Amino acid sequence: MADWRRLPGSLFRRVLRGVGGRVIRLLPRVLLYSTAGVVVLTVLLVAPLRWIDPLGSSFMLQSFFAELRDGGRDGVTVRHQWVPLEEIAPAMRLAVVAAEDQLFPYHRGFDTDAVREAVADALRGGRLRGASTISQQVAKNLYLWHGRSLFRKGVEAWFTVFIEAFWSKERILEVYLNIAEWDAHLYGVEAASRHYFNKPASALAPTEAALLAAVLPNPKRFRVDYPSAHVRQRQQWILRQMRFLGPNYLEALPG
Repeated sequence: MADWRRLPGSLFRRVLRGVGGRVIRLLPRVLLYSTAGVVVLTVLLVAPLRWIDPLGSSFMLQSFFAELRDGGRDGVTVRHQWVPLEEIAPAMRLAVVAAEDQLFPYHRGFDTDAVREAVADALRGGRLRGASTISQQVAKNLYLWHGRSLFRKGVEAWFTVFIEAFWSKERILEVYLNIAEWDAHLYGVEAASRHYFNKPASALAPTEAALLAAVLPNPKRFRVDYPSAHVRQRQQWILRQMRFLGPNYLEALPG
């Protein structure tokens, strides 16, 4: 077998140029096929859920397996019950929009002003914060993993584009309310309403809806059953925002 180190320098350089040339010529095709494959996979993951209710979410699975890993010998019960949007009290729908994303009916998945502010804060050395719309939170909770990083925000943005393209605003809000986390292993507004108020989500009063919405930024820290002064203050702020937006704010959500 020939030893490449003994090849004449000019021949060795020609071989390298030939191999490099083929790689360079193939690179655009590889990138094109890879991108097309990722697009097709994303469409297959997102598009059917416009009509098919997801059985769970990535966050639910992570919670389940984390509990098993930490010694849950008797198994872990994820409390979750899907309900259609029309069986969720209008006050609850308005409360999460008032609390989390007041431009929800009008944007295409991103609040650009909030994103710019978050990026500016991060560049100044501050903590990377979410600036997430309801659409982005659906993408994160349904498909992704816990944690904060620019890479995950990029993947979140990728899924958000497809969610906004294939789902209606009503569907996005419906999925969000059904997969949002309210406590350990407690997901979805129906399960939360029955757990905390002993009533279905269709019967939630505005004060109860605002209290549920008040803990959503950090359900592991804030509690519905033992609300702190901060949670109560946030509840009152949400109620004021709900009155400001008005009960008809979500009646004409774009399809």
